[in-house]
Amino acid sequence: MKTLNKEMAAARQHPLRLMQFGEGNFLRAFVDYMIDISNEKGVTDIGIAVVKPIPFGSLERFRHQDNLYTVILRGQMDGKVVNDARIITSVQKTIDAYESYGELVETACLESLQIVVSNTTEAGIVFDPEDRFACEPPSTYPGKLTKLLFERFRKFEGAADKGLVIIPCELIEHNGDRLHDCVNQYSSLWGLGEAFQKWVEESCTFCCTLVDRIVTGYPRDNLEETTAQLGYIDELVDTAEPFGLWVIESKRDISGLLPLEKAGLPVIFTDDQTPYRERKVRILNGAHTSTVLAGYLAGFEIVGEIMKDPDLRAFMNQVVLEEIVPGVKLPRDEVLAFANSVFERFENPFIKHRLLDISLNSVSKWKSRILPSLRDFYHTSGRLPRLLTFSFAALMAFYTSDRLENGVLQGSRNGQPYEIKDDAAALAFFAAHSTRLSSGEFVQALAAHTEFWGEDLTQYDGFVPMVAGYLDEIKDKGMKATVHALVKQGETVG
Repeated sequence: MKTLNKEMAAARQHPLRLMQFGEGNFLRAFVDYMIDISNEKGVTDIGIAVVKPIPFGSLERFRHQDNLYTVILRGQMDGKVVNDARIITSVQKTIDAYESYGELVETACLESLQIVVSNTTEAGIVFDPEDRFACEPPSTYPGKLTKLLFERFRKFEGAADKGLVIIPCELIEHNGDRLHDCVNQYSSLWGLGEAFQKWVEESCTFCCTLVDRIVTGYPRDNLEETTAQLGYIDELVDTAEPFGLWVIESKRDISGLLPLEKAGLPVIFTDDQTPYRERKVRILNGAHTSTVLAGYLAGFEIVGEIMKDPDLRAFMNQVVLEEIVPGVKLPRDEVLAFANSVFERFENPFIKHRLLDISLNSVSKWKSRILPSLRDFYHTSGRLPRLLTFSFAALMAFYTSDRLENGVLQGSRNGQPYEIKDDAAALAFFAAHSTRLSSGEFVQALAAHTEFWGEDLTQYDGFVPMVAGYLDEIKDKGMKATVHALVKQGETVG
């Protein structure tokens, strides 16, 4: 069987308009995939230069396959099973920032270049005062970007129309603002001058983004089946779910530069991404955090199993539709459509999302994903939301253990151990309190711990006794029976 190469794809050259820092699975199945479709439809004419921004790893597989690879979208979309493969031809060249620094600078100074995209992980957007301008390249991504912008500034003698649009996709809030701040810090540290700083401020546009697509990457678990589906060998094949959303916030309108929505792609340009981020965090992430700990203690291992269980699925439906959706500040029909898409995504048979993986750092996740919805519901209705409040009890039950070993709390489910991973302060609290206090005392101590929640949860009238009651019920009846009773109570109320 042949390996994917340019003779097998109708690829044509596009001017290099986009430089991409990061050759990983996410950008290839998200940004490069969208641009490939948009190019094919004639909406854009964008070639991509992919940069490997770290010293380890290799681009050999890209070069061996003429920078081609396949994206396979697998899952459910609008009630239909999707299993579609597409050869991506939008990547025109790949550059190793360390082995080919001269080529990197040359590409950054192309007149055709307009956009920089990145996904260097959440730890990638960082300012390190030890980074040096003289390095080729500087060690951090913001350092690399600053130096390349300076080279471009010098090449075009500060021409106002030669600035770049910079679109980070790292999963941190206000990613564009954070990156802009780092560039300004390096400019000052390295003494690059007021003229350059003014050019960056006035001619370059730093965007904040929200990206949403589950990318599962190289299909090691079913490689033979995937290769048979394709009919060729692809060492870079990338798998993902069909759902995608790219929200791009900028201070000036850049939609004409990257008009992907005209190709029917899920891209939203806005001057404020806050409602869309809130919608994702509260509904998608909130559905996970409110449900998975209870689901694990009820005996399940992956999200797909929860979606097949009548009680856990009903619990998720009720908590999202009745207690979370009302607090999201977007048109209700739009919010409901997103919620239904989330349920469909969780049912994706091609994705095995482990509950224990999702459980990581659940204390901070409960604060950021659940507490805002609980707070809104309480202040709007004057009462506590049953299921969101129950999720606090489920968290306490999941974290109940006094065995803290090597920085990990050892939980127990039906006599079988599992690992509870969180920051040191959270694990130390549960190890010290969870098995030594009555339920009421335990809830009182945790709810009043303002360093965890940013506020005193005991101030919500009835919170402590309601959580303590749920916790006792979980201890007496088990998680599955407790969830069953909650769901039936909700159906009666409804």
